[in-house]
Amino acid sequence: MYKLKGKVQHYAWGGLDFIPQLLNVSNNEQQPYAEYWLGAHSNAPSVVQLTDNAFTKLPDMIRSEPKRYLGEKAAKQFGELPYLLKVLDVKEMLSIQVHPTKAEAEKGFAAENEKGIPLDAAHRNYKDANHKPEVMVALGDFWLLHGFLPKQQLTETLERTDGFNALLPLFEGKGYYGLYRYVMELPQDGVDEMLRPLAQKIVPLYEQNKLSKMSPDFWAAKVMLDKKPAYTNFDRGIFSIYFFNLVYLTAGQAIFQGAGIPHAYLEGQNVELMSNSDNVLRGGLTPKHIDVPELLKHTVFEAITPAVIDGVKNGFERTYHCPVPDFIIHAVDVPAGSTYSGKATSAEIVLLMNGEAETSGTVLHLNKGDAAVIFSGEEYQIKALQHTKIFKAAVP
Repeated sequence: MYKLKGKVQHYAWGGLDFIPQLLNVSNNEQQPYAEYWLGAHSNAPSVVQLTDNAFTKLPDMIRSEPKRYLGEKAAKQFGELPYLLKVLDVKEMLSIQVHPTKAEAEKGFAAENEKGIPLDAAHRNYKDANHKPEVMVALGDFWLLHGFLPKQQLTETLERTDGFNALLPLFEGKGYYGLYRYVMELPQDGVDEMLRPLAQKIVPLYEQNKLSKMSPDFWAAKVMLDKKPAYTNFDRGIFSIYFFNLVYLTAGQAIFQGAGIPHAYLEGQNVELMSNSDNVLRGGLTPKHIDVPELLKHTVFEAITPAVIDGVKNGFERTYHCPVPDFIIHAVDVPAGSTYSGKATSAEIVLLMNGEAETSGTVLHLNKGDAAVIFSGEEYQIKALQHTKIFKAAVP
């Protein structure tokens, strides 16, 4: 087991305190700390501490002997660490997103390469040839959008939402695809005309603190306030706040986002585990590039009932199974004085969310915010010196 140092991402939507407190660093400049990455992503590789004075990048170490570090099966199937572990602090809403399947990512990546579109171009959709399924475990109260509402609920939403009545015949006649395509292709003046009556109703209620976070009105008004008092140039992603399931999770609950499921994180902190990819097709709540035809091509246009995952408890460990071969995540609660033991079947990353622990063998002292990597075949023991909460990422 080796200590692992991750990379902080200072995206504008991030909070100011949660990740600095986790990592025990000061934030005197009041920068947003949005994400903390642990893995072998090429844009932000984690650093392995081999000895007191020797360090190497995790992807370089894995590439030197893939079978040794990943295990034969994972090395053959993936050739690299297939997952990226993150901690997120969502202060402001993230963009509405859809991720492609593996096959579609391969096709899209090759097609954009053939066109000579630079990898860092703002209008590029495919940054790599991989899919990007992801699972998140809430660390406290967390709100997100996830998939289209069931038909009856969406019908009722269109009926009762100011300005949306005109969309009802469209939904009844052309379904989810027709409804979503219409608002995504609607000229900006049409978007403004449809959303202005809603804004005039809900923005004053938001300002008077009369809206609940369990209502789409709260999140829509929060977006609209950026444009107040003009009530023009509305973000068309506001429609999706009403079209999608608004999901509320509490600490320890999880949800999986598969290919094609539109989603957006709204507020809260979580631990996220995802495939090693940057492929994102955006659908609003962002100033970034939105490719509507490509978005429509990959979105799942059907009712989704969000499947909240509570995990399977076994001893100290709660396991969140996901329907992909790339990753699995465990939340581990170890009481003070107890020892958590295991054997890595591939490269595993552990992160201490709180507490204090020591490892057996080459002794590592781990405190809150510390991470370590365990390579394939290694047996390990983690003794909690005080009550310790750990997240462990692995290949199933």
